[in-house]
Amino acid sequence: MNDLSVLEPSAAGPPPGAEGSVSIRSTQTFREALMSARALPIAVATMLLFLVSPAVASGSLSESSLLSTLPFAAILAVAAIGQTLVVQQGGFDLSVAGAISLSAAIVTQVPNGQDDRLLMALAVAVGVITLAGTVVGLCIRYLDVSPIVATLALNALFLGAVQQLTQGSPQNAPQSLTSFALGRTLGVPNTALVAVVVVAGVAFVGSRTIAGRRFNAVGSSARAARIAGIRQDRYLVATYALAAFTYAVAGLLVAGFLKTPNLYVGNPYLLTTVAAVVIGGTALTGGTGTVVGTAVGALFLCQLEALLFASGSGTAIRYVIEGAIVALGVGLRLLPWRQVVKLLPAPSERRAKEGDTE
Repeated sequence: MNDLSVLEPSAAGPPPGAEGSVSIRSTQTFREALMSARALPIAVATMLLFLVSPAVASGSLSESSLLSTLPFAAILAVAAIGQTLVVQQGGFDLSVAGAISLSAAIVTQVPNGQDDRLLMALAVAVGVITLAGTVVGLCIRYLDVSPIVATLALNALFLGAVQQLTQGSPQNAPQSLTSFALGRTLGVPNTALVAVVVVAGVAFVGSRTIAGRRFNAVGSSARAARIAGIRQDRYLVATYALAAFTYAVAGLLVAGFLKTPNLYVGNPYLLTTVAAVVIGGTALTGGTGTVVGTAVGALFLCQLEALLFASGSGTAIRYVIEGAIVALGVGLRLLPWRQVVKLLPAPSERRAKEGDTE
């Protein structure tokens, strides 16, 4: 979602039934071009990481190594897409860990190893977690609850539900789910294909539809969106519902991939989803971002982790790196980026100055 929407009054006035008295159009200004390049640094960094990987650990780019890393990157990308949507609306979602853990618990406990009950378990997992995300979105919008507080409370409820459902004893995932998660289509892991579908779908909606542009507008400036007549409540509530949906899907995939997920299988995804969002180029100030950059950021983090593991480094180093990334991103959030960007000259101004010098 890296297409910024520019709001301006409509000279002819709104058509009957329109949401407001302004129209939304897209213009490629210098500042928008700057924002659209957010994913470029992580793309370059990821390519460099893959180039130096063989020198650090031989065999790190072998087929078996890549096929073992790609599913984890895909699952992380799916979950990080939901975090991206929330960050674009100026919040942080701390319910990621609990949502993934509960989704994995439901899909393993409800079927009890029986494939004929898998579809019901999938529906229950996705439905319950998405509904919970919707309720949290309503609380944030209408009860003015802080996103961090609301999602932290939801995470506690999710983890409590995991304990109640499992009674402390994990179960095996149904064989059909495991076969899908571990399987490949045309040589590509099925988990990666799911991630591609999710990323492509969200990116298309965000950049090619009116709803996506209005979503960006609400995140960029709630006041401007309100003046434009955009129903902010719809987009805010939908954000947390869609985010919860992606966490549920990630939980289903990780349950099938690990076969017997532990009760807290979602815990590692809290910090890593935020790190993927930060290095992927999404603005922590809200409004602008790129889901493609987030997906590439997930690939970068998983390849970095695999490289550290192959070189003999412990998981502590990975946590230090991810924590540093998140800390840097939060620190940069405090900088007045909007004022800095406004100081940059527009193309017309630069051409005028070049003409004066000539």
